[in-house]
Amino acid sequence: MPQRTLSVWKFSDPEGADTALKMVRQLARINLINMYDAATVYWEQDEKKPRTQQLSSLTGSGALGGSFWGMLFGMVFFTPLVGAAIGATTGASSGALTPVGIGDAFINRVRDGVTPGTSALFILSSDAVVDRIRDIFAGHEAPELIYTNLSAEREATLRDIFGKN
Repeated sequence: MPQRTLSVWKFSDPEGADTALKMVRQLARINLINMYDAATVYWEQDEKKPRTQQLSSLTGSGALGGSFWGMLFGMVFFTPLVGAAIGATTGASSGALTPVGIGDAFINRVRDGVTPGTSALFILSSDAVVDRIRDIFAGHEAPELIYTNLSAEREATLRDIFGKN
């Protein structure tokens, strides 16, 4: 199994994630990236909280599922109490995700970066041709990249936590 990466591409406007998703899907069609699961976050300037969406067309083999995205987004974008309540309910918390590479530093970096007036594209992928991905953003404002690599063991642990084997 190839090593997978959980990437977060942060954009300086609410529409950036949608535009980037279209470009990344084009790269996936020509096998320059394998996209297993993805979700987007859109945060309008005047809203109190962001809107999130898992890309349901990617569910199936390799997808992490809605419970993973719900917990991650709860820990990142909603109050720490909500994140803790979700963690207690599912038997996982940010501490439980630390062994799979999703620790407080990752969560805080996303929380600090994705704020009102921005958007983010979250992608679980492998085999990315990084130079070609960088090329798709030529002529566009370059997004900030936040990522963590998931070894096969980390991914298996993550799937065990969320019941997706």
